[in-house]
Amino acid sequence: MSSQTMLSEPGLESVHGEEAAALEEDVRLRNDIRLLGRILGDTVRDQEGADVFDLVERIRQTSIRFHRGDDKAARRELELILDSMSISQTLLIVRAFSYFSHLANIAEDQNNIRRMRASSKAGEAPRPETLARTLLHARAAGFSAASLREFFASALVSPVLTAHPTEVRRKSTIDREMEIAAVLDRRERVQLTPEELVASDEQLRRAVLTLWQTNLLRWTRLTVLDEVANGLSFYDYTFLNEVPRLHSRLEDRLNEGGGTQGELASFLKMGSWIGGDRDGNPYVTADVMRGTLKMQSSRVLRFYLDELHVLGSELSLAAHLADISKDLRALAERSPDRSPHRSGEPYRLAVSGIFARLTATAARLEVETTRAAVGEAAAYANAAEFKADLDILDRSLTMNNSRVIARGRLRHLRRAVDCFGFHLASLDIRQNSAVHERTIAELIDAAMPGKSYLAMSEEARIALLTGELRNARPLTSAFVKYSEETMGELAVFRAAAEVHAKYGAQAIPQCIISMCKGVSDLLEVAVLLKEVGLVGPSGRSAINIVPLFETIEDLQNSARIMDRILSMHDYRKLVDSRCSVQEVMLGYSDSNKDGGFVTSGWELYKAEIGLVDVFDRHHVRLRLFHGRGGSVGRGGGPSYDAIIAQPGGAVNGQIRITEQGEIIFSKYANAEVGLDNLEILAAATLEASLLHPRQSAPRAEYLEAMERLSAHAFKAYRGLVYETEGFADYFWASTVITEIATLNIGSRPASRKKTRAIEDLRAIPWVFSWAQCRLMLPGWYGFGSAVEAWVKENPDTGMAFLKELYREWPFFRMLLSNMDMVLAKSSIAIASRYAELVPDVVLREKIFERIRREWKSSIDALLEIMGQTRLLESNPLLERSIRHRFPYVDPLNHVQVELLKEHRAQNIDEQVLRGIQITINGISAGLRNSG
Repeated sequence: MSSQTMLSEPGLESVHGEEAAALEEDVRLRNDIRLLGRILGDTVRDQEGADVFDLVERIRQTSIRFHRGDDKAARRELELILDSMSISQTLLIVRAFSYFSHLANIAEDQNNIRRMRASSKAGEAPRPETLARTLLHARAAGFSAASLREFFASALVSPVLTAHPTEVRRKSTIDREMEIAAVLDRRERVQLTPEELVASDEQLRRAVLTLWQTNLLRWTRLTVLDEVANGLSFYDYTFLNEVPRLHSRLEDRLNEGGGTQGELASFLKMGSWIGGDRDGNPYVTADVMRGTLKMQSSRVLRFYLDELHVLGSELSLAAHLADISKDLRALAERSPDRSPHRSGEPYRLAVSGIFARLTATAARLEVETTRAAVGEAAAYANAAEFKADLDILDRSLTMNNSRVIARGRLRHLRRAVDCFGFHLASLDIRQNSAVHERTIAELIDAAMPGKSYLAMSEEARIALLTGELRNARPLTSAFVKYSEETMGELAVFRAAAEVHAKYGAQAIPQCIISMCKGVSDLLEVAVLLKEVGLVGPSGRSAINIVPLFETIEDLQNSARIMDRILSMHDYRKLVDSRCSVQEVMLGYSDSNKDGGFVTSGWELYKAEIGLVDVFDRHHVRLRLFHGRGGSVGRGGGPSYDAIIAQPGGAVNGQIRITEQGEIIFSKYANAEVGLDNLEILAAATLEASLLHPRQSAPRAEYLEAMERLSAHAFKAYRGLVYETEGFADYFWASTVITEIATLNIGSRPASRKKTRAIEDLRAIPWVFSWAQCRLMLPGWYGFGSAVEAWVKENPDTGMAFLKELYREWPFFRMLLSNMDMVLAKSSIAIASRYAELVPDVVLREKIFERIRREWKSSIDALLEIMGQTRLLESNPLLERSIRHRFPYVDPLNHVQVELLKEHRAQNIDEQVLRGIQITINGISAGLRNSG
């Protein structure tokens, strides 16, 4: 048996006609898959023997038969094979299929890069979802370059990286995968000689063998600072270079065609929660937050110093050959560089002086540097001073006919300083409103004996807190011994004030209130910020106070809450001190777990409509922060479509979006792909804001139909998840939720409380578990019931009206498109094997048959409304991607089920749990956006 079959196109012999033609378009993808499969096959056979290799192939082929039609004979054969394997054989099989998934992903990513480059050829129309295409539309709509520059001057696009635990891979394996991707990329772009091709093959074999002999899983749990370090890797991979490049490209496009030339304001700023998100994570402390900012500052300052070092070698211009400005001459004269070799090179002298000042700045910020400066110099007070010196270099080069030199490394460095400052990324601090409430209660009860804050009504709390905001007296006392929790919260706020003084206000610009349920939740945070000087009694605030509305009920109340607080004089003064911008965060994950996919999406949409109206009336600029996860069940899906589908006025030139878990790697590990994803965010923000900023609301009958569909879907979802007796037992038995908690993939606990209640479970492990058993339930459940009930209520219009909704309404189209993707990744046949893990037969059959019926009716309704004969018919690229991938994911599911049986039968062999953990890794890689 040839090792080439180990990772090849599944069932290619049965694909005919149009599908075969479509596959032919991806011939280079198949070549990459064959190449990596052959190398992996050779590695498995060389390291583990031909018997193991043959067993892998047998399982793969049987799994394909089972997947195609729930083949009963294939199911029995598969169970016999798996039952006959020893635990050591099982672990080898699991590792092989896990690496199949990872290698197939690498090949697919390279193919996507090829497609992206092919569609960006000179002379061709710009491809969709790019700034070039959006600018064409904007120019056609009458927007001048000057008006577009004015738009970006007040715009903000901010991807916010979070450490939410859905990335199950180690950095060690990620690094080897990136090496393999780089080799494939070079083979694509460079015509290699025969000798170079042999060396390239050997490099691939070396990387694959290293992967095979590297632990797939972490043996120890990550600390918060480990998560910070992992997040910072993406600045090296992508952000430090590609964020400036995106601005430069856009600036050049706006300056094309003559007319007034101008510099583009920096509008794309990175954000982070890693090291500042305390909600449910006791390991994020004041010291951890300080350590996080120090690590961020170290990364960006070292980048600047490295760039300055190279820039100095590049700017070798001699004074007698190139004129310089007076400012440049003065900058060179202030340099401590006294080397005779550079006495006639003013630009090098100036760069040496800048390097010396930045080195002194690094010392002030406690950042270790690798190169010594040429002499002593004063530290920069802030990043603006550093940027001002770089601007002197730029102006001198430009005014003396050397603009092309200024447009090189110097241009990118100037832009980087403008975007990243000395803090690299803006760190949000976040905590649950209940913690703020307890902290304030303790402070007030100690300062005002007999008050009993927790017993007060909402109105009484508002009155008390408003008075405290005006009061210059501190609420805390050095003579009171507070609880550990309160001391921890106060320490974090004091650390935030220190960070502002040390790195600047942009280092921590937001304080986010999780589970915000009322006006007092915002006022409590304002009072706590006043205690450390970030809010002043005169009505000045140095930080944005951001409510996060997460549950269905909170989303429904969000407009009312914001209307009330913006009407309050004392709070409004704080907003006005922040340039009359109020940020509101919307939670996709918890609202989905609370009400299901359909209702969550609809309530988020309605909340945005209500908030836009409230903010318009108050003449306050609304900035929405979308807390989207990677999976559809947590608000994931294509970013461009999601932004364009926002209701009119909801984007308004400013948007922040979380980037979570494994999605960070898939979007930003490759610089070219990373730049494309950043451009998608910018293009969608521009289009949603300028090209349909106040698009007319959907017709009333559309809104009425969606309201009824949501009500029916909510009833079906809640009826199953929260109102069916024994459902929690079914969930815990039929998924890997218990075993997920054993993975060392994050620092935060999986549950808010130590119970088995669905209400107390975090949204991430909830969605992740359903993805592992291939039901993907949070991404579709309730839709089939909703459509059936709506059609019964509306027999005259029926399906024809829902088809119209799909054609005419971007929101409804996005909703169905995301369900199409998630249902295509599900497998009811595989899910049935997980259902067998439920020991109560009656409970198992009752709930699984209910899920099966809803799954079938949801697919039927989806296909009819979308006008498709099969899932993903309108997205052939993704359809082929899934077809390539599933033969390597499905066997992992089957093995996982067998290992779960062993583990839950109290098999104490630690290799059983290790095997389960590796299958979780492999399935997650195969599904890609599973959490």
